Amino acid sequence: MSLNEEEIYQEHILDHYEDPYHRGHIEHPTHHHQDDNPLCGDVVVVTLAVDGDTIKEVKFDGEGCAISTASADLMADAIQGKTIEEARELFREFHACVTGDASSEGLGKLAVFEGVREFPLRVKCVTLVWHTLIAAFDDGN
Repeated sequence: MSLNEEEIYQEHILDHYEDPYHRGHIEHPTHHHQDDNPLCGDVVVVTLAVDGDTIKEVKFDGEGCAISTASADLMADAIQGKTIEEARELFREFHACVTGDASSEGLGKLAVFEGVREFPLRVKCVTLVWHTLIAAFDDGN
């Protein structure tokens, strides 16, 4: 990653950490789940409004590091309007990217997290919200 790419990466992460667009709770969610990473103290709650199989709205809340919070906000951007199965597939692609098993091609803004693969301890930070999302789908409301 060049210095310019690294600066863009940091700026994009910080933007979504400092001013997350999707922070909050949905008053009457159809799906929700809370999870944490006890190793670092990150805690996240995901609430969703799903109509049929389409994700109409996504919110998250909790406490986490910059990478965890930015990942939650960008995840919400990426899955809103998609079906549950499309969101599950995006999770599989994202997870493969950040663990080094695939490239970031096709991930759009989520590609900013590709560099996390160089820091295995940070992979949990960036994937916590995704695992919480999948648990919310599996649990329902």
